[in-house]
Amino acid sequence: QVQLVESGGGLVQAGGSLRLSCAASGSIGRIATMGWYRQAQGKQRELVATITRGLTTNYADSVKGRFTISRDNTNNTVYLQMDSLKPEDTSVYYCKANLRVGGGDYYSDYWGQGTQVTISS
Repeated sequence: QVQLVESGGGLVQAGGSLRLSCAASGSIGRIATMGWYRQAQGKQRELVATITRGLTTNYADSVKGRFTISRDNTNNTVYLQMDSLKPEDTSVYYCKANLRVGGGDYYSDYWGQGTQVTISS
């Protein structure tokens, strides 16, 4: 099966930086859009940033100018560079990929298991 594995989360002080990575592996035919979402305790999951295969990006207003999403299509990996972090960025961050499995005909969403990001004030 296809797997998405996030890494790079942790604890950092306000104003600091973190870089998240998410690598897709398995029988993958083609990945369309990849993105990062986050869900804080007691809150609904929200979009952080997305990036298409052609490298078009989209950001939530709350992170615009501070976060940068990028991807490496050769390695099926998406990154999220997070700068000027704020306590309100504290959340579990999830990676999502819309992809077609090798030999398949349909595109489906796949999710990683999440990585904890905690920002102290």
